[in-house]
Amino acid sequence: MPPEALPDDRPPAASLCADGASGARRLVVLDKRADFLACARGRKAPAPAFLLQARRRITAEPAGPKPKKPPEKLPETPVRVGFTASKKIGNAVARNRAKRRLRALARAVLAREARPGWDYVLVARRDATATCPFAEMKRDLSRALERVHSPKP
Repeated sequence: MPPEALPDDRPPAASLCADGASGARRLVVLDKRADFLACARGRKAPAPAFLLQARRRITAEPAGPKPKKPPEKLPETPVRVGFTASKKIGNAVARNRAKRRLRALARAVLAREARPGWDYVLVARRDATATCPFAEMKRDLSRALERVHSPKP
């Protein structure tokens, strides 16, 4: 059926919602190995179904040595998140299933509760990520975020 023949009362194929309208932040997916390694050196919060790694990002990270003093205030930047499922999780099907659940978890929790200017990595755990009830995973991620953002003792 040609596009001009579609009825006008038909809903759009995809709904567009501004980030601010739903109260959720925009999530950007990490894709560079250096970003994953930097998160691994940051704060960690274990949970039964996953491991949360997080670090506060510097706005314009230089390629050379780190600056002596971090900036006073980060501008509003998107939340960046990465997903990892190693071969310990299982075959490609099991790894992809685990990453799919972690992506859904990030959309449900991180989009609302994550802090701007931070990078997060969710690491899948063998068997637990695929079988843990989703409501429990959401609760665990909220608690893990609290632990990561609490001041160090």
